[in-house]
Amino acid sequence: MATHYLDFEKPIAELEAKIEELSLLSSSAGSFDAEIEGLRKKAEQLRRKTYASLDPWMKTQVARHPQRPHFVDYVEGLFTDFVELKGDRQFGDDQAILGGLARFRDRPVVIMGHEKGHDTQTRLTHNFGMARPEGYRKAVRLMDMAEQYGLPVLSFVDTAGAYPGLGAEERGQAEAIARSTERCLTLGVPSIATITGEGGSGGAIAIAAAGRVLMLEHSIYSVISPEGAAGILWRDGARARDAAMAMKITAPDLVELGIVDRIIPEPVGGAHADRAAAVTMVGDILAEELETLSRLSADEIRKARAERFYAIGRAA
Repeated sequence: MATHYLDFEKPIAELEAKIEELSLLSSSAGSFDAEIEGLRKKAEQLRRKTYASLDPWMKTQVARHPQRPHFVDYVEGLFTDFVELKGDRQFGDDQAILGGLARFRDRPVVIMGHEKGHDTQTRLTHNFGMARPEGYRKAVRLMDMAEQYGLPVLSFVDTAGAYPGLGAEERGQAEAIARSTERCLTLGVPSIATITGEGGSGGAIAIAAAGRVLMLEHSIYSVISPEGAAGILWRDGARARDAAMAMKITAPDLVELGIVDRIIPEPVGGAHADRAAAVTMVGDILAEELETLSRLSADEIRKARAERFYAIGRAA
């Protein structure tokens, strides 16, 4: 897969293009090993410096990176014996939210998450991760099953928002999101939500109202996209950068506000730079959090979750 560079990564792209050019010349015009090694060190230093000082708009671009790990990558890297469960038992199956039964480090769990797709065909299949009502009703069905059998729920959030199409509204999009959010909040089993890319509006919170909310270092979580906010505030979507800078949508801001509990570090250059390492980091922290939550009774889990959400905004 060809590397996709973001606008602010152009200086890094130029260095890596030069490295590739010298590598090709090495086989026909002598050795350039010393020059290549020097350029690699320079590119690595530049990448570290760039990613250490990302502003909220840059983080928004990283969160949307097409090569970032998606739900299917986390399933493949972290879980075994995955059995996908389809359908909401009312209308149909929505492929924007996938889920089912699996084992996480030998522990049976219920998993679910938004899937955006990696290429044109899969993006269309999964509707770019924008779920319809049947996706959220499927999520409720999975959570009901988790409650019935005492299984932890692990959700992976990555969506620009719920699908706003006419058919989705006709089938009760708002009600489906509300029911899914309610079910998250009433679970008596351990529940952990991880914001892996974009956490957009009610489409995200419908499966993210968990006992613990984790967030990858360069992901975002907001009530509306920066473009949407700019359109409302200034009637100019081109001012998305200004909106992103003001909205407090990044992980450090959200931890400070009490909306997110913990930040998961990403490899240098973002999760897309080393997908396997990013997935492993997520798995290790999920294991820690799940071990802690598993010591609580159902009543303690519900009480702790309620206290967590009631505390949001209290300091303000």
